[in-house]
Amino acid sequence: MKWLSKIFKKSPQWITEEERLKIIEQSSKQVSRGVFFATIIIITSFLPVFMLTGQEGKLFHPLAYTKTFIMIMDALLVITLAPVLISFFMKGKFRPDNANPVNRVLERIYEPVIRGVLKWRKTTIAVNVIALVVTIPLLKSLGSEFMPPLDEQSILFMPVTLPDISNAEAKRILQVQDKIIKTVPEVDKVLGKAGRAATATDNSPISMIETIIMLKPTSQWREGKTKKDIINELDAKLQIPGVVNGWTQPIINRINMLATGIRTDVGVKVYGQRLDTIAAVSERVRKALEGTPGVMDLYVEPVTGGKYLDIDVRRADLARYGLNVDDVNQTVETALGGAPIGNTIEGRQRFSISVRLAQEYRNSVERIRRIPLMSPAAGEVPLSAVADVKFSDGPPMITSENAMLRGAVLFNVRGRDLGSTVKDAIDKMNQAKGMLPQGYYLEWSGQYENLIRGQKTLMWIAPVVLVIIFFSLYFAFHSIREAFLSLITVPFALIGGAYMIWFYGVNLSVAVAVGFIALFGIAVETGIVMVIYLNDAMNQLVKQKGNSAGTITREDLRTHVIYGAAKRLRPKLMTVCVSLFGLVPVLWATGVGTDVMKPIVLPMIGGVLTSSTHILLVTPLIFLMSKEYELRKYGKLEIHETNH
Repeated sequence: MKWLSKIFKKSPQWITEEERLKIIEQSSKQVSRGVFFATIIIITSFLPVFMLTGQEGKLFHPLAYTKTFIMIMDALLVITLAPVLISFFMKGKFRPDNANPVNRVLERIYEPVIRGVLKWRKTTIAVNVIALVVTIPLLKSLGSEFMPPLDEQSILFMPVTLPDISNAEAKRILQVQDKIIKTVPEVDKVLGKAGRAATATDNSPISMIETIIMLKPTSQWREGKTKKDIINELDAKLQIPGVVNGWTQPIINRINMLATGIRTDVGVKVYGQRLDTIAAVSERVRKALEGTPGVMDLYVEPVTGGKYLDIDVRRADLARYGLNVDDVNQTVETALGGAPIGNTIEGRQRFSISVRLAQEYRNSVERIRRIPLMSPAAGEVPLSAVADVKFSDGPPMITSENAMLRGAVLFNVRGRDLGSTVKDAIDKMNQAKGMLPQGYYLEWSGQYENLIRGQKTLMWIAPVVLVIIFFSLYFAFHSIREAFLSLITVPFALIGGAYMIWFYGVNLSVAVAVGFIALFGIAVETGIVMVIYLNDAMNQLVKQKGNSAGTITREDLRTHVIYGAAKRLRPKLMTVCVSLFGLVPVLWATGVGTDVMKPIVLPMIGGVLTSSTHILLVTPLIFLMSKEYELRKYGKLEIHETNH
């Protein structure tokens, strides 16, 4: 029984329960204020995302709302539930930090490095500043686009031909194209459509063909083939005279058409009062844009060139045969358009029955001229006896916007980023002279319109957010110097993010901007944790030696800064590692959606690495220099209590 009593014998407490709870309370006070404000800062950093409108707002608002609600709960739990849980589970004797082998290894590596940094001050600061300066031309060299192109696993082929094409010819071209498309091994299914559906929402003319190409899984593609290669191969095979090819994807095409009225990536809208002048201006724009790198599928939306069948009634001849205009109109309507004569009922379905002349009796002007009219005076007479029948030119479709007539020059961007392509195109347009007559103007639309809108929103809200973050830091530390010390990590977080997106060849876009926004919040949070522990080290120094320049030496300051930085290394690295472990798996993710996720994650991963390096090495250095300055100028240290 003695061995049982040994097992269940309660060992005496190394500290009393009251002391234990007091330590937990003091520790919670030490970090809770900083962590609370860090959480508020992360929430504030997402304000630009809430300001986004249009499709970029629809895409990123759920992310911002989700993160905001999570962080609000986190801010509340950190000051309420966390101390209670600690009091429940943290009992018994605790081993010191250096008893942990991981801690010992980290400190053994970190201490010599931080000592070297504090010794070689100018070199350290110079290296950081140079790395920051290099990112400016690096970012300027990157391309820009509205959103990363999302791979929809399918292709939309939208060729356009002459506006006066016949139904039979459009059908023939569609069938030929579909057969050619099906010869490419990566193509699974092909579905083509010419003309418009029986709905007011689809205003496609007969000259515009839409073919949806479903691709096989990438595992069944030829080795080394990409989606761009497949599109280039299809484009080379489908060079048909009189047909201008257009390549896009089904979903983004519908979004573009609904949002901007442009069915390609970019469009130059031409506004004016006369269709023939708009057509001439559009042709000049097309010629100016030809040869611009990145501009593909260049095409002028036709505003002239349509064919109309005119039937001009000769009233004198009508009177001679005893007919009136209504007789002619009714006959033409019935013969060409069809007249309903009844309904058929099949179960629950009803169908109207219409009658008109067969195709072979109305497929040419000569046939239409011979359509018979019943005259009470002369019996049966041909339509040509009382009317002139001829084809005349006119607009195939009249498009208006903002109470003005509109034409458009359309093109897609392939093999280059959207921003640089449009910038070069605008430069070419500015160099061209005599482009616009008086009363006519141009407007850039499509994805470029969205890009400019997103950039403007981010440009004006970003400085506001930085000011809010700075004041949040001030309220956290009650010191402008400490607030600046935490905020300075933001530009250094930019270094890693910039290098990361440059290495992966990602263009600047709204998705990349959202990634940087999330990164800045994380960087400030880690900086706050470091400043809290450095201030704690200064408190301990003052308790030991008093707050006077006569008692505190520069070596004392240096020793305690190293202590504050090194002895709390684990929580700082944990803050960084949690972010990295959650983000790095996205780099290996595949499938639909990863095209948008990677540009968000890349700046966060690179930025977390450089900002954490800056916080661990440069922040203690700047902190030490500021404390040495205080000691020289004021003869004492400004102490900011960490247990608020």
